[in-house]
Amino acid sequence: MTARNIRVEPVVGRAVEDQEVEIVERKGLGHPDSICDGIAEHVSQALAREYLDRIGKVLHYNTDETQLVAGSSAPAFEGGEVTEPIYLLITGRATKTYQGQKIPAETIALRAAREYLTEQFPYLDFGTEVIVDVKLGEGSGDLQEVFSEDGATVPMANDTSFGVGHAPLTETERIVLETERRLNGAHSDEHPVVGRDVKVMGKRESDEIDVTVAVAMVDRYVEDLEAYDAAVEGVRESVHELAEGITDRDVNVHVNTADDYEEGSIYLTTTGTSAEQGDDGSVGRGNRANGLITPNRSMSMEATSGKNPVNHIGKIYNLLSTDIAESVVEEIDGIREIRIRLLSQIGQPIDKPHVADASLVTEEGVAVADIEDEVTRIIDQELADVTSITERVIDGELSTF
Repeated sequence: MTARNIRVEPVVGRAVEDQEVEIVERKGLGHPDSICDGIAEHVSQALAREYLDRIGKVLHYNTDETQLVAGSSAPAFEGGEVTEPIYLLITGRATKTYQGQKIPAETIALRAAREYLTEQFPYLDFGTEVIVDVKLGEGSGDLQEVFSEDGATVPMANDTSFGVGHAPLTETERIVLETERRLNGAHSDEHPVVGRDVKVMGKRESDEIDVTVAVAMVDRYVEDLEAYDAAVEGVRESVHELAEGITDRDVNVHVNTADDYEEGSIYLTTTGTSAEQGDDGSVGRGNRANGLITPNRSMSMEATSGKNPVNHIGKIYNLLSTDIAESVVEEIDGIREIRIRLLSQIGQPIDKPHVADASLVTEEGVAVADIEDEVTRIIDQELADVTSITERVIDGELSTF
């Protein structure tokens, strides 16, 4: 019998896949909110590794307040220009001195931001088209004390908060997630006209799915309006093909629906992101820890990216709950849908949440009581190994957005 407070119960209501209307969204890597998420997390990983190298342990820090102020641009067929640079402010808290040793936290953050932007945004020139500033204050004393409990094998929670995870993904969720990944992944290497700013919205009504995609086209690869139209059609065909491999439902794909060819108003960009044209961004305003925005499911409003991976519940419990949900579905037959909720209490060990709640929709003929013990065992096992989440985050194995 586990000493942890684990509860297993049936879901109240219907599985998402059975609901009449489902809405799913993903903001791609180049969306201004996702840019902030990506930089905040990359800086977080860099600080954690630096603390480990210099001190031997991760010290108190958070970089989850990163902000983006959009620039201005003048895109044009075959190449335009950025007329006012994008401004990024990396802000939060960091330990800059430890036992007399100074740690250049802001320099580390600036270097990490440059690395991330250079790798992810080849059409955005660091220092001229995007300017990055860093302002990291020191952490509050009470949180530093909670953070640095000497001799504790399991960290104490830095906050009273909760995380939520789900599995498996619905067909609509898979289509939305994989559409953005395809357009921003290997597929985009074959089609450089597709910028990093890809936003996908999925809507399912009964058995009909509409996928609306907004794609920032890169102007240097577009000769004229005809070439632009061909690129839009190429994206539409690619997404439709992907969706047909996931579902038997009817799928309609719409791309850049705000375009007005007669007025010459099209989604053309110089850098591949709307951040060049007045679209601001913030950490935590976009995708949840599973990479999606899912109003049909319960979600935590915590920003996962940039938070400290050692004891910040807003990060650890959102990632862990997702990991638990996926493990339960993979290991136990007869589950159509599971939701995991983990609630912490500040100052208490993170492996012993205030409550760990599992809500299930089972297949016909399978009662929750039949599998309750197995579900409890997996949750207990994953909680006992909670510190592995920290290691995987620092190593870059887990995505936070």
